[in-house]
Amino acid sequence: MSLIIAGTVRVPPENLDRFRPHMLAMMTASRAEDGCEAYGYAIDVADPGLVHVFETWRDQAAIDAHFATGHMAEWRAAWPQFGVSDRRITVYEIASQRTL
Repeated sequence: MSLIIAGTVRVPPENLDRFRPHMLAMMTASRAEDGCEAYGYAIDVADPGLVHVFETWRDQAAIDAHFATGHMAEWRAAWPQFGVSDRRITVYEIASQRTL
């Protein structure tokens, strides 16, 4: 069963340019992990301080391994210096899927 992680975090808009290389590094490292099917961030067009998060993973074991990586620890440690806040992330268990 695949899992989707989706949600948002907030970053003060004035910090986004400095935060972008950290987002790119996290995306690159995460996409290379076994079990990662998709991983991305998107800045909201109407609310530049809102960052959308979207990930798909093969299974819970892949997510557990992801949370134990060094790049995840570095990622979370960087949040305070950029003002990351209001984290609203949800995990969805997907029983089936189809192309729309």
